[in-house]
Amino acid sequence: MMPLDRRTLIAAGLSLVATPRLATAAPAPRRFPIWPGSPPGMPSPAAADAFVQRSPNGPADDIAWPHVATPMLTVCPAARPTGAAVLLIPGGGYARVAVGREPSPVARWFAAQGVTAFDLLYRLPHDGWAAGPDAPLQDAQRALRVIRARAGEWGIDPTNIAAMGFSAGGHLAARLAARSALVTYGPIDALDAQPTALLTVGLLFPVITMTQPFAHGQSKRELLGRDADAGRAARYSAERDLPSDMPPTFLGHAADDPVVPVANSIAMFQAVHALPRPAELHIVETGGHGPRLIAADGTPHPWLARFATFAHRHGLKIPGDDA
Repeated sequence: MMPLDRRTLIAAGLSLVATPRLATAAPAPRRFPIWPGSPPGMPSPAAADAFVQRSPNGPADDIAWPHVATPMLTVCPAARPTGAAVLLIPGGGYARVAVGREPSPVARWFAAQGVTAFDLLYRLPHDGWAAGPDAPLQDAQRALRVIRARAGEWGIDPTNIAAMGFSAGGHLAARLAARSALVTYGPIDALDAQPTALLTVGLLFPVITMTQPFAHGQSKRELLGRDADAGRAARYSAERDLPSDMPPTFLGHAADDPVVPVANSIAMFQAVHALPRPAELHIVETGGHGPRLIAADGTPHPWLARFATFAHRHGLKIPGDDA
């Protein structure tokens, strides 16, 4: 009997799969809620959506959400889909979610490569959700299930889905990758029968650990509260207790990052590599925190190009060196 690989295991769990379709022109981007009604565990008084401009003179869609009551996906369909998809998880230190209402530049870049991209707006623990620090993970798991269940709408192969997270979104993406077996909410509808495993994951300048001395203070406070004990901090450290089938993991970080120490990415790389599972880490000498990932002329940051090569090597249907 041939051994089962990760893609076979993902495919075995799919129950609402539609056959990918060919497309010659991309459908328009669209933004939609991921839950059929209120998300699980609505606080009282109820949370309300609110956003702020990230800079006084910035573009109108350069916004961040300090309060999220309606988790959303913004889909950026590929004109010529390869069948691959990527779930993009933005950062904000768990104090806000730095994502606009239109597809992000990174989403548009992936779509140009044939990869249908989804930007996620997720809930924040400080709004008082019943799940507390697992509320963001509930949204990430639900988003992945929605993408799988509706894969045929965008020409997606539901076994061919990656995730990429940035800063605190990297922590959430790492937990999504490592905790596919964790039940964070009861089924809401038929979509929740879908699995939450990923083919591969990319983590850029990610928050990883919640333990000292390298924890990002704001992310830890917002996620766990000011008085989190050592056990709780360890439980929510993304490099701890990784599963033996951890998805192939790509990391990018700047050595001079003044916000999230590069030790976060090093710890995650070491943990994945020790399993052993495929892992790749790219540390640049300078770049700070959250460098621009798509230049004005459309050129991607080397991390994106390297992730594309890495993900292609591990099965994502994206053009690569041997394509």
